[in-house]
Amino acid sequence: MDSFFTALALVLIIEGLLPFLSPKGWRGVFEKVLQLSDGQIRFYGLASMAVGLVLLLILG
Repeated sequence: MDSFFTALALVLIIEGLLPFLSPKGWRGVFEKVLQLSDGQIRFYGLASMAVGLVLLLILG
């Protein structure tokens, strides 16, 4: 369970970097995301999960 909270903490840190360092850029990214279709957003979500899974398998 300790590893889970460590991983969650790292995700929150990484997710918070862009809005902290470049709020204007972060807002622009979300404006572009809002223009994507549901299918495109799902594809990016699936691709992100696949890359994360591959990284876990390689590094773990």
